[in-house]
Amino acid sequence: MTVSSILFVCLGNICRSPLVEAVARKHFAQVGLDIEVASCGTGGWHVGAGADSRMQMAATAAGYDLHPHRARQLRATDVERYDLLLAMDHDNLRELQHMAAHQGQEKTALFLEWAGVISPHEFPDPYYGERADFMQSVLLAEQGVRGLIDRLRAG
Repeated sequence: MTVSSILFVCLGNICRSPLVEAVARKHFAQVGLDIEVASCGTGGWHVGAGADSRMQMAATAAGYDLHPHRARQLRATDVERYDLLLAMDHDNLRELQHMAAHQGQEKTALFLEWAGVISPHEFPDPYYGERADFMQSVLLAEQGVRGLIDRLRAG
């Protein structure tokens, strides 16, 4: 599968998916991968909002800038537009697969699983957690993106 665009999907598009988008954008550029990345949420509660302030702080501490991010909701056209749609958890994946039922379920997968991360398979949502959960999210996003780069390079 040739991949020139990836959409990362979580629930509200204010924590996990914008973080993974920022990590992927930075690391793809560092290794010379010319792949468009974006993120969205399956729910529309936060449309137009910036990333969660706790995630912004954790990301900034690790060298990633989430300040420009504005949340958006998954659209039916996303299935056609992106080569790969990677969900943060099984609930998000079910939403993607439902939307892609007739036009591209093979393009949908769990982010960590597709990236070869053995455990966990799902990216835990830090929203109701502590500060440490947001810092752990950054480490997990970096691990997943490293695995993603390895898989994309392998073809």
